[in-house]
Amino acid sequence: MRSFFGKYKLFAIVFSSISIIIMVLFYKALQPKTVLPIYQPSMVNPDLVDSTLQHVKKYHTIADFSLTNQNGKTITQKDYEGKIYIADFFFTTCPTICPIMTKNMAGIQEMIKDDDNVLLLSHSVTPVIDSVAQLKKYALEKGVNDAKWNLVTGDKKQIYELARKSYLAVKTDGDGGPFDMIHTENFILVDKERRIRGFYDGTKSEDIGKLMDDLKILKASYDE
Repeated sequence: MRSFFGKYKLFAIVFSSISIIIMVLFYKALQPKTVLPIYQPSMVNPDLVDSTLQHVKKYHTIADFSLTNQNGKTITQKDYEGKIYIADFFFTTCPTICPIMTKNMAGIQEMIKDDDNVLLLSHSVTPVIDSVAQLKKYALEKGVNDAKWNLVTGDKKQIYELARKSYLAVKTDGDGGPFDMIHTENFILVDKERRIRGFYDGTKSEDIGKLMDDLKILKASYDE
């Protein structure tokens, strides 16, 4: 009897291992794949959406833009073509939420430093104050990697229209005039087709964790 079990012990181990692997693969195959939503203006809190866009249910994308980064280089949508990116809005003299947001964005930068498919984009909401020289000083202070992260300034009306009509990130109305001021904690995840795939509170560590999880899901969708 002992010799019988000894003879078939290896077979039993191999058979059991194969059975476990098959069961695990079968279980995974039955699990629904997590897919990120493609946000349209009609899906977002109406307070965050310009009244001209609240009815839009499909085809919403980030508009073309032309701004200037911390190195005086013109940055357009072409620099983000074929890339996933994370966008936000800040100003260098902000004493409240911006330092937290910038610290968290720097943490994201560290996590994506070796990923050529993911970039960062921060828009100044006080472009008159945030000159190229001011942005460069801020970038050096905060450890910005020029290859991964653009801090951009430029025409205020263009930046504010991007915030309100493209990124759907701001509650207040306005025309981008001299007395218009926006302040938002939102980080926005944008896919390679310039579509919004997620909104996150850039001041909260749990939201940063959720953003990074969603980034993995989004990257995996391009590998299928």
